[in-house]
Amino acid sequence: MTQPTPIRRAPDHKPRLLDTALSLAANGIPPLPLRAGKVPFGNCIDCTDNACGGRPNMKNPGPCRCPGVCHAWAAATTDPHTLTSSPWASAWRQAAAVAYHPGGAGVTVVDLDNAAAVEWARATLPATRTVPTTRGEHWIYQGVMRSANHVRPGVDVKSHMSYARWLGHGTGRMTALPKAVRALAVKEDTTPARAGVVSSPSTPWDRSIATGCRHTERFVRTGLERGLTLVRARTESGAGSQAFGTARFLAVQHTACPGPCALETLGEEIVAAAVSVGVPETYARRAVTNGLQAPSGRAA
Repeated sequence: MTQPTPIRRAPDHKPRLLDTALSLAANGIPPLPLRAGKVPFGNCIDCTDNACGGRPNMKNPGPCRCPGVCHAWAAATTDPHTLTSSPWASAWRQAAAVAYHPGGAGVTVVDLDNAAAVEWARATLPATRTVPTTRGEHWIYQGVMRSANHVRPGVDVKSHMSYARWLGHGTGRMTALPKAVRALAVKEDTTPARAGVVSSPSTPWDRSIATGCRHTERFVRTGLERGLTLVRARTESGAGSQAFGTARFLAVQHTACPGPCALETLGEEIVAAAVSVGVPETYARRAVTNGLQAPSGRAA
């Protein structure tokens, strides 16, 4: 997503918003107007309740060719003729902000809605371009994925089939969409803990199987237990993401070890903890496996 270049001033009641939209469109970022409350404009009478069949770029492609600002994020476009058309003029006169479709721009926005969420991101996610918001920050990564709301407290992921407010260019270099963000959108079933759960490994971690580890057993066990406590505390939601974070933390601690460090044994304990609070085993194993990929890219 390149930084937009200024273009001609638009003759409109709210020219700055439309100028911003045209500038975004000129740089391949599909914009749309938002009304008061930071929400898209409602559908016209012909499109109410998707009676028209929806736009072709929505989840269920349909025949709608409505010239108005209908179908929320799907109305976003890079066509300057549409943006300046008569059917859109009323929307621009009422608009309170400009939004854009991140997926259409080839990016993913991690929407951090409060200070605690920002602190979590700084401790967990790779640095990337950031944009200040009213209450938190937008972290923008290069790449597209499924959007998901409430992936953890104060965190939404906006990319495909979603919209985000345009709040400026931000600062920092945009980096590639990491596995840690993709893992957030994987559905976690918050089912009650099952009677039969994955058991911890029969062979516990010790120096006999971690012959290339530079750390003491006490150091390793202390870090693991702290992580397991955090996973088990996520009884309502977020245990899978916490399992990823715990595995990632352990992997980082061992990047300087010549190996083997037998982290897969520790990983089994993390999987068991996640499953014990209702995370599906398949998801838990995938989250832990991704987490154990060290920053260098090698399996830890």
